[in-house]
Amino acid sequence: MLKDTPHAKQLAKLYIAVNLADLLLTKPADLLVGEPPSYETGLPDDSIEQKRLSSIVEENDLNQLLHEMTIANGYRGDAALKVYYAYRNDFSELETIGLPKPDDVKPEPIIESVDPSQVFPELSRGSKKRFKAINIAWIETVETKAGVIQSFTTGSDTKKEYFLNVERHLPGVIVYKRYKVESKGVDTTYGVPIPTYTIGEEVDTGRESNLVMTGVSDFLVRLVPYKSVDERWQGISGIEKMESLLAAINDRLVQIDYILWKHSDPTAYGPDLGEDETRFSGRYIPVGKEEQTPGYMTWNSQLDGAFKELDYLLGLVYQKSETPQWLFGTTISQDKGGTGTSHTDSGAIKARFMPIISKVKRIRNHLDKAVRDCLYFAQVIENYANEGVEGFVSYEPVYPTIHWKDGIPRDEKELAEIMQIRTNKPTLDVQSAIKKLDEVNDMQAKTIIERIDADETRVNGTVDASIFNTDGGAK
Repeated sequence: MLKDTPHAKQLAKLYIAVNLADLLLTKPADLLVGEPPSYETGLPDDSIEQKRLSSIVEENDLNQLLHEMTIANGYRGDAALKVYYAYRNDFSELETIGLPKPDDVKPEPIIESVDPSQVFPELSRGSKKRFKAINIAWIETVETKAGVIQSFTTGSDTKKEYFLNVERHLPGVIVYKRYKVESKGVDTTYGVPIPTYTIGEEVDTGRESNLVMTGVSDFLVRLVPYKSVDERWQGISGIEKMESLLAAINDRLVQIDYILWKHSDPTAYGPDLGEDETRFSGRYIPVGKEEQTPGYMTWNSQLDGAFKELDYLLGLVYQKSETPQWLFGTTISQDKGGTGTSHTDSGAIKARFMPIISKVKRIRNHLDKAVRDCLYFAQVIENYANEGVEGFVSYEPVYPTIHWKDGIPRDEKELAEIMQIRTNKPTLDVQSAIKKLDEVNDMQAKTIIERIDADETRVNGTVDASIFNTDGGAK
C-alpha cells in the first residue's frame, strides 16, 4: 500500500520477515521421525529378508530423507519418491578423464525424492486418482565448445544448449527420451518467473537402452500429498491457507517498528535557546510567551491496537496450523494456552498435544503407504537385477511394516503398571525389554543378555546341588 509513497524507502529498510512457516513445518517432521521408526518384515533379525530391509533403510538414510521431504511437502503440498537400481555414486566424471570406476562398488537399490514440479502424471480415463503413466521431465543445460561437450568450459566461445529429458514410467517399464529445445524466454503471467522452451527434434539419450524392464508390475514412482481431497490427485500444502495471515503479521511488525522509530526522538518545544537548541537530537521549536504552544498527536492507543491485532493474527496462524504455540517452548501472544507442562501423566500430556498429533497422523497416512511400497519395490528390483549373478543370494521380497512413534514422551512406569493390572502377569521378557529400551535388534539384545549372565556367573559362581545332600541323595 505504501510502495509508491515517500515512505517506501524507509519501510524497505525496516521490513521484518518473520519466518513462522519454517517453525510450523519443521515441528511435524520432528514428531514424525525425530524418534526413528522401526522397519520390520515380521521375520527374525538374522533372516536375510530383515537384513536386506535394514540395509536398504540404512544405505538410503531413509529417516533423514523423510524428515527433509516432510518439511518441503508442507510448503509445496506434494512430494514424490522414486526407486531405481544403480550405483550409489556418479562415476561419469571418472569416465570422462579415462579412468574406470572402482572395482569394489556394486549397483544397489536407491530410494530418493524427486522434485514434484518435474513430475507429470497421466490420469486414467474417468479417474482423478489413478494413473496410466507417470512422466518425470526436466530441462538440462549443456555448455558446448567447438561442438564437443565439456564438463567445465570458460571463455566467450562457449555455447549453451538445452535438452528436455523425459523418463516415462509405465507398470514394469521405463522409457527414456531426450529432445532438443530452444529457449523462448521467461513467462511472468502468474507473478513468478517461469522459463519457457520450444520442443524440437528427438535426439540420442546416450543410454545403452531406452527401454528398461523393472521387474515390478507397478510404477516405481510414488506421489505423496501433504493433505488430500477426493476431487484431485494434487495435494494441499500447509502454508497456502495462511499466506495472507503471515503477510499481515510481517506488515504489522513493520508498522509497529516504523511508528517506534518515527517517534523515538519526538519534536521538542520551549523557550528560545539560541545555539543551545542543537543539544536536542530531534527538532526543537522555540515558543514565545504570547505564542500558542504547538502539539502533536500521540500514538499510544494506535500502538496498543496494533499489538492487540498482532496477538490475534498469531493466534489464528497457530490455530490454522493445528499447532499449540507452547509447543515451541515459549509463547509471545496474550492467549498463551498454558505451557504444556502442567500435567504429569502421559494421558493428559497427549490430550494437550492432540491437535498436532492428529496432524502428524494425517501426514503419516500418506507417507506410510508410499514408503512401504518403495521398500518393497527396492527388494524386488534388487532380486530382478541380480537374477543369475554369481555370489548374490536371492530372497523372497517381503512387504514391510513400519512402526511409527508419535514423538511424545511416554511414562514407561505408568505404562508398565497398566499392563501389570490388566494381565496380572509379567508382560515383557528380558530380551524384548532390552531391545525396546536400548533400541537395538535381536542379535544385539542377545549379546547383552549373554554378558549379563556372564557377570552373574562371575560374581555368584556355580554351585553343585548335590553338596546339600549329606547322605548321597537319600533322605
